[in-house]
Amino acid sequence: MKNKILVVDDESDFLESIRRGLITSGFKGIRTESDPHAAASALENGESFDVALIDITMPAMSGIELLEFFKKTHPSTECIMITALDEARTAVECLKKGAYDYLVKPVSKENLLSSINRALERKRLRDILSVDQKRSIPALSNPEAFAAIKTRNAHMLKILKVAELHAGSDSPVLITGETGTGKELLARAVHTASPRCDYPFTPINMDALSETLFDDQFFGHAKGAFTGADQDRAGFLESTHKGTLFLDEIGNLPLELQGRLLRVLQDGEFIKIGTNRPRKVDVRIIAATNKDLDRMMSKNQFRKDLFYRLSGGWVHLPHLRERKDDIPLLIDGFLKEFCGPGGAELEPETMGFLMAYDYPGNIRELKSIIKSAVSLAQGQPIHIACLPPQLQKTPHNPASARESSAALPTLAQLEKEHILKVYRMRNNNKAECARALDIGINTLRRKLAGYGVS
Repeated sequence: MKNKILVVDDESDFLESIRRGLITSGFKGIRTESDPHAAASALENGESFDVALIDITMPAMSGIELLEFFKKTHPSTECIMITALDEARTAVECLKKGAYDYLVKPVSKENLLSSINRALERKRLRDILSVDQKRSIPALSNPEAFAAIKTRNAHMLKILKVAELHAGSDSPVLITGETGTGKELLARAVHTASPRCDYPFTPINMDALSETLFDDQFFGHAKGAFTGADQDRAGFLESTHKGTLFLDEIGNLPLELQGRLLRVLQDGEFIKIGTNRPRKVDVRIIAATNKDLDRMMSKNQFRKDLFYRLSGGWVHLPHLRERKDDIPLLIDGFLKEFCGPGGAELEPETMGFLMAYDYPGNIRELKSIIKSAVSLAQGQPIHIACLPPQLQKTPHNPASARESSAALPTLAQLEKEHILKVYRMRNNNKAECARALDIGINTLRRKLAGYGVS
């Protein structure tokens, strides 16, 4: 797991025991400190942690003092206090000062992991709430995972941050939005940003599953299970073990099959066709639909219990007509995709028509329009005659066309913007920035110097 955890205790044996236990449980970003002053210095130097485990009784600084320092400088960090003495008064004091939990030594691995996971879940939910309340847009911690989603729209950037926060959890995610808004693209980004990123991402079109094939597709079969089953076959669940199962168009799944899917989600196990032994499975579910599930539930067309199970994290993608400021950026990306790095030119009037259209098919329709226009233009600037008839009838504002065309950034501008963004996100650390950008440190220094950054 990519969460950052700090453990502060003056007992080195206890620190090592906790560190080993967390590593074997899948945690990676673990820092241990025997000196609370060193932990405080790390915070002052810009380090941040999702959860801090703090011993209360330490000679150099009490755990309660360190807790107060955390809440003053890094209030979003969830602090779990640990002590050898089970004193109600101390526990109450810690909780009043902002601690999330209070554990008494010896701490069992089960209790420790339960407390950490609950603290991480609370932090995730509070961070999501914070994104909605903030006027400014918090930066993505893992922008590379979301690089395929092109946007400058403030609302969309907040949505990506919420999606990234959901990525850190194992809870199911439900992505809703019209056809063509990029639901699968977002699902892949959530998977890439999640602790399961090294395991499979399996997209399944639920609309294409028939009742007769559902069990075989999902659960697989054993050799000899039926005529023609001449070898074992792994189903989606088995082949995606430890990864992410993307259930696209979940709203089109027949009611009977919804019940079978729900049982798997509830029990975390399945039975392969031709066997009678339940098999445990560990998959993260991301579902997507363009249907109105509330309306479907009111008509008994979608199971409420399945909806509640799937919607632990809910992300709604806006249609393209709600984020028209992204159209020039998207067009620029599509032109580079179809024409190479140099892209292709749009006549200013053409951009006006493209900006005025409502795109019922959203980004998918825009991409198709640009691909067709590039073919028709045959290397020349794209004229309105290269656009489909429905766009040519769209009223537009010539002034807006000129502004939109002028707003198209050059490749150099996009590169500068991206490099400086990553540089800031890496706290102006050139080595880390170069690694994130996958370029040499000297190349980065030269580019930063060209931007006037020393």
